[in-house]
Amino acid sequence: MNISLTDELKAFVDARVQARGYSSTSEYMRDLVRRDEERAAEERFRALIQEGIDSGPGRPWEEHRAELRARITAARAAEGKPA
Repeated sequence: MNISLTDELKAFVDARVQARGYSSTSEYMRDLVRRDEERAAEERFRALIQEGIDSGPGRPWEEHRAELRARITAARAAEGKPA
């Protein structure tokens, strides 16, 4: 992969590489990409949390468990297996 930078951006990157102790420009760029990946994962995590909050209150576990058991029993009956 090749990246074209203006002279100003190249000077900035070179200065960051030296100031932060990176061994190469490639190492600096990989670090930037990893950090961006981490930010994207955090954004997705926050979106999932908000989705959960927006979904309203949950159900009691026993109610949910009873529904799941009923579905399993119905599926087994449809397959001719004993409950």
